[in-house]
Amino acid sequence: MARHDDILPRLRDLAEGPPRRLPPERRLAADLGCSRQSLRAALAILETEGRIWRHVGQGTFTGPRPGPTPLRENLLIEAATPEALMQARLLLEPAIAGAAAERATPATCARLSALVGSGRSARDRQAAEAADEAFHAALADAAGNPVLIAVMRFLSRARRRVGWQTRWEAAYRRAGVDAFTGLHSDQHAAVVTAIAAGTGPEAARAMREHLETIARMMEG
Repeated sequence: MARHDDILPRLRDLAEGPPRRLPPERRLAADLGCSRQSLRAALAILETEGRIWRHVGQGTFTGPRPGPTPLRENLLIEAATPEALMQARLLLEPAIAGAAAERATPATCARLSALVGSGRSARDRQAAEAADEAFHAALADAAGNPVLIAVMRFLSRARRRVGWQTRWEAAYRRAGVDAFTGLHSDQHAAVVTAIAAGTGPEAARAMREHLETIARMMEG
């Protein structure tokens, strides 16, 4: 059965062309010869790349999410420094990981584990960042709080700013691809292990350790 990183090129091809609704997950997984967990992990990466978007109750659609980002939100994103963004992540994401542990299901853990695998197999910075962003977004989904999900989407957009990208690129080059993806994946896996065990405090601690590692790497 195909893995999520095997089906990513095929899904990217499907996302090309005029915007349209994708087939339901069960049918799409059967067409691609993969599990639904692998499909969901791959779709999460495509969503962070802006190739698809999802509407609860209506399905998954190709192309960017319709509607412009409000001007006030754009101004806030532009004003966010890497330091302010990291401070916000340190305040929010450990709590999100802890909440995810309290609501964890086998399907949730399978999806998170698949995203860890995607990050581990990334061979360039763009693939590594897409997998990382998808993992953190999936944690917010797992927490099940729509406000936190919206906040994480905002933080993801802020991460795409030039200032953050410059720091991220420098950290990636200093560490090297193997060390960078290996460390990130090991730390993501520790978060998933705690979530699967249902231990919220340990999941929060593992996430805080992960974010503090990122902060140190970006400081150089």
